[in-house]
Amino acid sequence: MSAAPSHEIRRRAPDGWLVASVLGLCGLGLVMVYSASSVVAFEQYGDAAYFFKRQLLWFVIGCLAMATTSRIHYAAWRPLTAPLLGASLLLLVLVLIPGVGEVAGGARRWIAAGPLRLQPVEVAKLGLVLYVAHFLANRRDAVRSFWRGLGPPLGFAGLLAALALRQPDMGSAVVLVGIALGALFCAGARLWHLGLVVAAALPVGLWAALGEPYRRDRILAFLDPWRDALGSGFHIIQSLVAIASGGLFGVGLGQSRQKFFYLPERHTDFIFAILAEELGLVGVAVLLGLYGLFAARTFRTALRAPDRYGALVASGVGCWVLGQAVLNVGVASGALPVTGVPLPFVSFGGSSLVVLMAASGICLNLSQYATAARELDVYAQWPARTPSPRGVG
Repeated sequence: MSAAPSHEIRRRAPDGWLVASVLGLCGLGLVMVYSASSVVAFEQYGDAAYFFKRQLLWFVIGCLAMATTSRIHYAAWRPLTAPLLGASLLLLVLVLIPGVGEVAGGARRWIAAGPLRLQPVEVAKLGLVLYVAHFLANRRDAVRSFWRGLGPPLGFAGLLAALALRQPDMGSAVVLVGIALGALFCAGARLWHLGLVVAAALPVGLWAALGEPYRRDRILAFLDPWRDALGSGFHIIQSLVAIASGGLFGVGLGQSRQKFFYLPERHTDFIFAILAEELGLVGVAVLLGLYGLFAARTFRTALRAPDRYGALVASGVGCWVLGQAVLNVGVASGALPVTGVPLPFVSFGGSSLVVLMAASGICLNLSQYATAARELDVYAQWPARTPSPRGVG
């Protein structure tokens, strides 16, 4: 099946279900940020709503970003791929420079500008999604070749991941590599090629995990958190206590006991545990359902995109959000070693929220040019040429 010619593509209303999933996740995040952070915010700043107010401000900015990107034709992002990726690399280098990068929690991950703080790795995630889509859009057959198809995207992902590891931020490094692998899979890369990449990456990941004492402690804590219950295993144990305390319906919104200085990073990396404690299995089901809806609508947009570039952009965003959510939930539930990865749209953090909402806006623009439904295995049939913004009604 061939895609509809650009002059036959008519602009439709944005995908309402995709909007609903984004706003639902953000709304749930605002509620949980306030609940999870109120105790520590009052103790540190004398204002229980301190973190909530900041997150609300970032949500408003994110809404403006999503509204803006949803009005920009998705093809307009292709010429911006190189500048955005270059800016991401520059920011990831600058954040490592003492005096430029801000240190918090033992990591140098932020660039501060007055009251604002930017986390460059979040910009790099979006830049990587756009780069992989741009690179593979005109290389339909090259993706079946290991060196011509997989080499450049994985090379850039590896470079970004290496810079993230220097901060250090192993969680984001894993997400960056995961974005590239997910996009390559959606583009039609051979499974055994991807398997070789994963097999080759495992020793590197193990070396990175065991190369630093604190990472080695995290691996040991993952295998047996009770071995050092008050040290390296503390995060996992307190997170599991919170999740187990929630039961079916939770202890009640705002009634968490673990947020009273038991569970660290309660409104950022471990906000899922507080949500599970307060809202129970029902609340967790709602959260996971919203992520499922987001993933379903982004992949649906990919399947109905008018060209290969649009399909790969939507697929990349879907892999990014779904993969990061799985990683965060896996850490909070003790299924994966502890890594500092925020829960998309939900955890406190302005850079992550604004960039994710901007990326969602790009998918919303794509959904306005959706064509007839296609089968899952026809990515190779999309035309490489992206319709011009002027040629689309």
